[in-house]
Amino acid sequence: MVLTEKETTIIDDLRQQEQSCIEKYRRYSREAKDPVLQDLFTELGSKEQEPYDSLGQILSGKVPSCNCNDRDGAQYQPKATYSSMTNSEDKKNYCVLATDCIGTEKMVSGTYNTDVFVFGDTKIRKLLADIQVEEQNHAEMLYKYKTVNGMA
Repeated sequence: MVLTEKETTIIDDLRQQEQSCIEKYRRYSREAKDPVLQDLFTELGSKEQEPYDSLGQILSGKVPSCNCNDRDGAQYQPKATYSSMTNSEDKKNYCVLATDCIGTEKMVSGTYNTDVFVFGDTKIRKLLADIQVEEQNHAEMLYKYKTVNGMA
């Protein structure tokens, strides 16, 4: 498999976005005192590593298989740390962090949704579409955290 210059540029850009997400989740995990949110950020950072690695494999000429996981968001059931009546500074801060990450996931998901159409290789298109669904799952998990904690 040989990528065009445009395809290579897009894969490089997507990898940079994934790296940024990994770094953001690691940083936010260190900032959060709420163990539920720490665990969520740590989990999402690990999940972002998978597409980063998959995109690297594409650049090396291999297209990894995808797991077509569309269950993570639906199955995530966080425990509440805060009630809807709590109005602490920590809760406000964590709402900002979670909302920021949802915005990032939306942006990255949209990028995958658009960029998938540049590729002619069916396996790459399938992988990118799968990653796009996973990004949606991440946003759903973050939204569920916000909802259970009275932040949404």
